[in-house]
Amino acid sequence: MTGIRSFTFTPEEGVPPGVAPFAHATAAGETLYVTGQMPTDSTGAVVGSDVATQTDQVMRNLLRVTELCGGSLSDVVSVRAYLIDWSDYAAFNDAYAPWFPDRLPSRTCVGVTGLAVGALVEIDWTCWRSDGW
Repeated sequence: MTGIRSFTFTPEEGVPPGVAPFAHATAAGETLYVTGQMPTDSTGAVVGSDVATQTDQVMRNLLRVTELCGGSLSDVVSVRAYLIDWSDYAAFNDAYAPWFPDRLPSRTCVGVTGLAVGALVEIDWTCWRSDGW
């Protein structure tokens, strides 16, 4: 596949509403870039008050966007995670690791001073498929 293609989804499709103007994912050839997701449900409400619960919701949101683009967890090759409290790092890892029981993707995790909607965590990821998107 050649060219660039953007994907935008609705809450009715199981993707939380965006908090800014962006595509939920952009495909370029064999690579899919999934926009950072927040720990919100399809109404836009933040789910959970701890990093483990929020991480689980963010992962569900990322997976839903990826599935709507035709992909799965096995396509994830790189993850970037953002935490507002570095003391949450161990709890974040405990919530994150079970999502990848077969193969861990590469990952960057950084501490930040704040995130949209008062979230404790935000995650984006990159997927790859040889047959494109």
